[in-house]
Amino acid sequence: MRKIVNIFLFIAVFGSWLSMLFFGTGALVQTGIGSLRYFTVLSNLFAGFTAAAWLIRTRGGAEAGAGVERLKYIAAAAVGLTFVTVMVFLGPLYGYPAMLVGANLFMHLITPVTAIAEVIFLSDVEYTRRDNALVMISPLLYGSFYLGNIAINGIGEWPDTNDWYLFFTWGFPVGMVIFTVIFVVTWLLGFLMRKAKRTKRD
Repeated sequence: MRKIVNIFLFIAVFGSWLSMLFFGTGALVQTGIGSLRYFTVLSNLFAGFTAAAWLIRTRGGAEAGAGVERLKYIAAAAVGLTFVTVMVFLGPLYGYPAMLVGANLFMHLITPVTAIAEVIFLSDVEYTRRDNALVMISPLLYGSFYLGNIAINGIGEWPDTNDWYLFFTWGFPVGMVIFTVIFVVTWLLGFLMRKAKRTKRD
């Protein structure tokens, strides 16, 4: 069962990204290599690569190993953040139909839900508090890139703005609050996955 899930994740991630590269439709979609500026795309590709790593490591019935399982947990939290951001922030801002059409349907909904469900229901690994802290690496790296780009190049004007998520539309303090919330939500996603696994086990 888990092999099928990871094959699906790999195909869904890279199929939706290729679709976005050449036929992008919906809000916050950019064709070409520019699509890599979005956390949604990067987190989905991360999940796709971890699915590939799992498939490679488990050939012949071998165990995936703690490292791969930990990466899958981190990736699930990352795409989970994408899901929450769309449902709570970007969906109301741009409209849910635009955020859940074409490649966005997979990247914003199907892949995140599948990755999280795999960690909770199919993985036998018990993740630790340290692992929970590690899930914040993804938003930390992306936040450093996002803020660094704005610091160097400025926010700019729409549609060529460097604040493509519009986090700083209401000013720098509000933008930083949004980033703080992102870190908290990511940690909570990791915690809730751990809690759900313990509940399932008990």
